[in-house]
Amino acid sequence: MSAIYKSEAGRLAVEAHYREFLSRWPVSSTQFSVKTREGDTFIVACGPETAPPLLLFHGSGANSTAWLADIAALFAHFRVYAVDMIGEPGLSAPSRPPLASDAYALWLDDVMAALSLTRVSIVGVSLGGWLALDYATRRPKWVKKLALMCPAGVGRQKNFLIKALPLMLLGSWGHRKVREMVFGRASAQITPGQAQMRDFMVLIFKHFRPRMVKIPIFSDETLQRLTMPVLAIVGGKDVMLDSEGTCNRLARVVPHADIRFLPDARHYIPGQTETTLEFLRAS
Repeated sequence: MSAIYKSEAGRLAVEAHYREFLSRWPVSSTQFSVKTREGDTFIVACGPETAPPLLLFHGSGANSTAWLADIAALFAHFRVYAVDMIGEPGLSAPSRPPLASDAYALWLDDVMAALSLTRVSIVGVSLGGWLALDYATRRPKWVKKLALMCPAGVGRQKNFLIKALPLMLLGSWGHRKVREMVFGRASAQITPGQAQMRDFMVLIFKHFRPRMVKIPIFSDETLQRLTMPVLAIVGGKDVMLDSEGTCNRLARVVPHADIRFLPDARHYIPGQTETTLEFLRAS
């Protein structure tokens, strides 16, 4: 049984539903795994092979389905590689080396080598934003541009789980309240696709064991290594991270960063595809 799941049956259920989503990937893609020092890493590749390479890093408790709403726009301009982070409910290895180490950068070195990449742009969300920052600060010459949404590791991490865990014990009502804290209230009318994604998230957190560790905060000295163009989009109603702290630190330490503070947005910030694409395509 994998340590990141509560049971082997739970792992199989999550992976089966994930594979269903992957079978309906909205654009032509190649789906494969590469060997790394942390185990197999699953990747969805799409877009012209001659286009500029772009890596996508999803957040905690997620997988590459996080990009379903964005992929068609990105696919038209980039060779996109959606990477399932190790230790998360995707199809990559369940390995969770310490975040406060160089293990994730070394793992991504292996991914880059397997894909024959030497310089890439990266989009990262939440923990994926932390992963993008960790790699960009350790390998700044390898990262062309960095687009971050609600990135961890810059502002203070709030004690969200203290509020969320008791609610998770209250059945479907409690799960709904937790989702609303992160995503906001759902529209009265949602599409069948949105309903399927909601149900998939419920399934994941029924069986998955989320990381219960403090995410390391990058020092000023470390963040000053970000010499590449940086876009940061954060929400003022983020229940997981201190968004104002994130903005203030980036403005002070990375003065060339393009910072977008959305006062009414939560930790999940939809509808940023065009903003991100404009930043990535700008010369």
